[in-house]
Amino acid sequence: MSEALIYLDPDSGLSLQNQIRQKLVDSIMSGTFPPGQRLPSSRRLAEQLGVSRNTVVLAYEQLVEEGFLDSRERSGIYVSEDVLEGRVGFQRPPASQLESDEKWERRIRGGVVGKPRFQWPADWQQHPYPFIDGQFDDSLYPTTQWREANRMAMGARIVREGSVTDGDADDPVLIEEIRTKMLPRRGINANPDEILITVGEQNALYLLTQLLTDDGVTVVVEEPGNPRMRQLLSLRRAGVIHQPVDENGMVISSRLDKAQIIYVTPSHQVPTAVTMAAQRRQALLKKARERDQLIIEDDFEHESNFLGQPHPALRSMDSENRVIYISALPKALAPGLRIGFIVAAPHLIREARRLRQMVIGRPSLLNQRTAALFLALGHYDAFMSRMHQEMSRRWVALRDALNHYRPYFTTMPNKGGSVFWVLCPEDIEVEKLALEASRRGILIEPDTHYYASNKGSKNYFRMGVTSIPENNIREGVKQLRELMWELASGEAEFLDESDSALLRGDQLERTMRGSTWIYKAVYGDPVTFELHPDGHMTGRAGHANEEHDQGRWWVEGDLWCRQWNEWAYGEESRYYITRQGQHLKIYNTEKRLVDSAIIHLYQG
Repeated sequence: MSEALIYLDPDSGLSLQNQIRQKLVDSIMSGTFPPGQRLPSSRRLAEQLGVSRNTVVLAYEQLVEEGFLDSRERSGIYVSEDVLEGRVGFQRPPASQLESDEKWERRIRGGVVGKPRFQWPADWQQHPYPFIDGQFDDSLYPTTQWREANRMAMGARIVREGSVTDGDADDPVLIEEIRTKMLPRRGINANPDEILITVGEQNALYLLTQLLTDDGVTVVVEEPGNPRMRQLLSLRRAGVIHQPVDENGMVISSRLDKAQIIYVTPSHQVPTAVTMAAQRRQALLKKARERDQLIIEDDFEHESNFLGQPHPALRSMDSENRVIYISALPKALAPGLRIGFIVAAPHLIREARRLRQMVIGRPSLLNQRTAALFLALGHYDAFMSRMHQEMSRRWVALRDALNHYRPYFTTMPNKGGSVFWVLCPEDIEVEKLALEASRRGILIEPDTHYYASNKGSKNYFRMGVTSIPENNIREGVKQLRELMWELASGEAEFLDESDSALLRGDQLERTMRGSTWIYKAVYGDPVTFELHPDGHMTGRAGHANEEHDQGRWWVEGDLWCRQWNEWAYGEESRYYITRQGQHLKIYNTEKRLVDSAIIHLYQG
């Protein structure tokens, strides 16, 4: 072995000695290092790995003691000849003996249909700008509090409590905590027999589609929408109606009349993050009553609005037990925890419990009790408050950055959550943009797998904030904007300095003084600001003028200049301005068009 075949991860939580040991064991058991192979000396391996020789010596000695390696005097270190003894089927048969993919294809029944779900790279945390939704950076984990709850759960000996371990019952303490602490946040009242614990959201959807759908049932799903739900329905051969989504959520129309079930994500729609308006929610419930339909309300991402109060869950507005509610504990609590729950009529819960027991069994009672104690000790409330504040800061930072680095960014309006649904310019292919961005350390999610077919793609991409620190957001958006400029095939609009509409010097100052500008932010909200004659500037933004700022403006030669106290990062900006009637075009100092506005001149 002349070269090292193992590599150390500088970001691993394991010590160097344990990393060396783990990687050697993996290579031995997989056959990469076969029995009898000589390994490099401790000195040589230490040099190759850039570690101290003593670290390698200790790893080798431990593996010799455990029987993985043999130390032969005056010869060296070898993989033990007996290390694979007793392992049945270790050797893979030659490729010629394996069944071909075509033969397996004929044997498999009911495979998953549709494009595979988009996968983030395994090393996403090594990218400086991971705009990923659903992954969480380590700073968000409530490690100390979770460990405390876990220690208490272990001490409670939950696995020995016969009243819980017998049968298929969930931990009654967790059920009570969900019933009394989590559900009231969404306006839901439920009895214990109306709640079932699941292994995350996907398990909940699987149980419901198995129990409620077949080839004689038609289900309405959002378009674009959750690809996992579409795949589960395809396994059941259910009919599907793909219902459009606009800025107010799923469109309620006569197209829904033929369905027996409506699947909807009203809090923050997947994938656009828009919130279903109150009128739409009432209309949906009314239609369900009139057509005797069931509604599956997927509230996996609890409604967390940063620009107003959240709406109550559909389940809380339902008086006829038509709404089946699914949700989960946030992923940020603990990686891989995956505790979800269904709230529904008792009879459906009983049947779902029986099916769950047959397919995967009951979710870990230890995890259930840990989650229950985390809730009971008040850690959940404190965690959610901290998460709300942190996500609010990141969400606002991304919103402001997208608005600042226009004109290439246009988003669907939303009031909160963790993502923005961003329209990619039509002269840039979104999948190409995502690929090129990843090469520069920027991770975004193209829209293609959220539509029923690739042809349905509208050239959007998602940008999330759960995985990227607030301080990295602005620079990531800036670099993404620069990449989009590079990829744009069309001609960007630049200022023609001979244009008679260009405002210069005194003319520019006379036009600006006392004027009012009206335009739309990149996320759709109206923005108005007034340029007072004394150089003072005031601004209002939002449909209810909920955001305010002040600043100053001035003219330098042919450039109009401004500086807000908070907006646009409080930085000085300079622009060239052209005017055609009430229409302004705004160009940066590189003379590229970056914005436009409507101007109302001062009548004094």
